[in-house]
Amino acid sequence: MEDVAVRTDGLTKHFGAVRAVEDVDLVIERGEVFGYLGPNGAGKTTTIRLLLDFLRPTRGRSMVLGGSGGDPGIRRRIGYLPGDLRLDPTYCAGDVIDFFASLRGGVDRDWVDALCQRFGLDPTRPVGELSTGNRRKVGLVQAFMSRAELLLLDEPTSGLDPLLQHEFNDLVREMAGEGTTVLLSSHVLPEVEALAARVGIIRRGRLVAVAGVDELRRTARQRLDLHVAGAVDDVDLARFREVPEVVEVSAEPAVIHLVVEGSVDGVIKAAAALEVQRIVSHEANLEDVFLRYYTPEDE
Repeated sequence: MEDVAVRTDGLTKHFGAVRAVEDVDLVIERGEVFGYLGPNGAGKTTTIRLLLDFLRPTRGRSMVLGGSGGDPGIRRRIGYLPGDLRLDPTYCAGDVIDFFASLRGGVDRDWVDALCQRFGLDPTRPVGELSTGNRRKVGLVQAFMSRAELLLLDEPTSGLDPLLQHEFNDLVREMAGEGTTVLLSSHVLPEVEALAARVGIIRRGRLVAVAGVDELRRTARQRLDLHVAGAVDDVDLARFREVPEVVEVSAEPAVIHLVVEGSVDGVIKAAAALEVQRIVSHEANLEDVFLRYYTPEDE
């Protein structure tokens, strides 16, 4: 069995003059949780629809579980939660779940019941009476109920309260531990950071970064707080503004806040002229990395 669950080569989709996805080269290994990051309209949903053969590419190609996402045999091995799941409001939640289960040739009913219990979903309630969050629960149950080899999840926790988001995270970890591959498309950065070992950042249809979360953190700008003796004046701040690696300087009484891109050697040398009592370094997170690719100077 090939170790690759998802592969795209030059995957491109244009809608007239709109370039929704452009030359996306991506490899997702079996058993990994891969975060797919980008704001709304960046191309995340279009990529997933191309993988499932809901859309045909303008050029390039994709492979899912060793074949085409449009192959019924392949499709049965995939769990999918669309970002805009639409359900008939006249059906009960359980009827919707049963319908999707029948398309798969049946599922483990005990597992379905356990999922409903975990997410607090009442399957007897009509869909039309459900809140946005409860409709999302229906989508999650139908995506996870087949214990699929590959999960394609598009903004999966939209509308869920924090407790259920935590339950979702636990479930993803459990499935990944059993060997399931997860493509987690989201703009909720803490969620992706908690689950994914690798992420891809897409901007205006193009992949601008694909790397491990730890690797990306190391490339992020560093945030330093220098606690100094006495008040901070303009002369003190000017020392740091002259350091090429410093991209942002601010202050409050007895504290200088710095954002540094690259080496901190120049900061240390500039700080030598002051009586520095303490240096606090804030660990970079995925938000810092993400914003680096979406700042105005990158336009």
